[in-house]
Amino acid sequence: MWLEGYCFAAGMGAVLVVLPVLGIWSGSWQNGKKTSANHVDKKEWIKMKKYNMLEDSPGRSLFFFALPMILGNLFQQFYNMADSVIVGQCVGEDALAAVGASYSLTTVFIMIAIGGGIGSSVITSQYLGAKQYDKMKTSVYTALISFAAVSMALGAFGFLMCGRILTALHTPQNILADAVLYLRIYFVGLPFLFMYNILSSVFNALGNSRTPLYLLIFSSILNIGLDFLMVLAFGMGVAGVAVATVMAQGLSAVISFCLLMKTLHGFADDTQEKTYYSIRMLGGMVKIAIPSMLQQSIVSIGMLLVQSVVNGFGSSVLAGYTSGMRIESICIVPMIATGNAVSTFTAQNLGAGNAERVKKGYRAAYGIVFGFAVLILGILSVFHGQIISAFIEEGSGVTAFATGDSYLIFIRFFFIFIGMKAITDGVLRGAGDVGVFTLANLINLGIRVFVSFRFASVWGVEAVWYAVPMGWTANYILSFLWYLTGKWSRKRIIHAG
Repeated sequence: MWLEGYCFAAGMGAVLVVLPVLGIWSGSWQNGKKTSANHVDKKEWIKMKKYNMLEDSPGRSLFFFALPMILGNLFQQFYNMADSVIVGQCVGEDALAAVGASYSLTTVFIMIAIGGGIGSSVITSQYLGAKQYDKMKTSVYTALISFAAVSMALGAFGFLMCGRILTALHTPQNILADAVLYLRIYFVGLPFLFMYNILSSVFNALGNSRTPLYLLIFSSILNIGLDFLMVLAFGMGVAGVAVATVMAQGLSAVISFCLLMKTLHGFADDTQEKTYYSIRMLGGMVKIAIPSMLQQSIVSIGMLLVQSVVNGFGSSVLAGYTSGMRIESICIVPMIATGNAVSTFTAQNLGAGNAERVKKGYRAAYGIVFGFAVLILGILSVFHGQIISAFIEEGSGVTAFATGDSYLIFIRFFFIFIGMKAITDGVLRGAGDVGVFTLANLINLGIRVFVSFRFASVWGVEAVWYAVPMGWTANYILSFLWYLTGKWSRKRIIHAG
């Protein structure tokens, strides 16, 4: 039964993946001739990428740029989900709850990496749009060096403090030891996991969303294979899935770094002098990266804070909540990826001085997220029970199953709101206009935390459900009102020359 359920969950992603595959295939044809992203001449490759973002139809360029990111992120979510499926079915409900308790904390750190990468890549994208290739390379080197140092500091902090954090979140005692073990292994490998996400953001900033896709497919397949090996063959339980994740993404990070260095050599140098680090650029990156980290991690930070509410209902409810969150994390992938595509699109076109094209792209993005929201609603309406059964058998974990199923039934109607929020935030982030953007995301977080804590005693664990769309909607309204002022289009974060 659990295998059938997992197939339903995978099928949901497969439906979302069909168009991306077609998009990648059709994108390999240019002017009636088939080209290969792996074999095309470097100068022609650069020209083709700039054409897609700066000259092609805004809707088409956004759509086909976002699709590989969606497919790649779905693969990433599926192998994260595989951790829960394998542990939940092969080790037990408590092990699933332990991974779930760890997941909220690890996701915050990864979202910090993704947000930092996207924020710093705004500058890279604007230099690319302005054809200032030397400064573009310097921005990439500066980001890599800076975030390598940050990741080591965060890894050390997480390793030392994870036990205290989980205790402060009222993690049930029967799963605390396994959760701490999982996190300590995870934080040892955090620099590799962190840099892997930063490197993916840099590739996206350069207009290349395919390389991260290929690497995510590779790491996903490797991760799942290692999960089975560590858990079933070696009997390592919760520790096994942590080791598998670190090994798979660590290898992918090394490969990604080598490919990025090769890619940067394909851009012509403007001068003979090379600058590998710029304090001035770092300052600009930090100004944009901090709000971007906040935006990317807002869902994860909210999950972490409200998890203490869920923990109070016991490990069975926590296991069901974990299952529902895993499915939600898959459902929001198209929305977040489209928002990230809008951010890159905005940055490159503002760098090229074309604000009107950004507005056209923003309008087109509404159609993209609306289409995905309708598709997700249909799938969850029909298959919510089968999807949850991938994690927990209905007969052996009644409370956990009912909790996860209840969440999916409720949240299926509201994904359009995070889609509209993501694309509006994408414009503001891509323009480097981070003031209202930051405030809107803080309000989002505040609503989720306040409603969960204030009304859990009245509505039960469902208070956590109700808080989610409230936060998304408030975030969107505030960001959209600021978008309407047009002040974002006059923001400047790079200068000519």
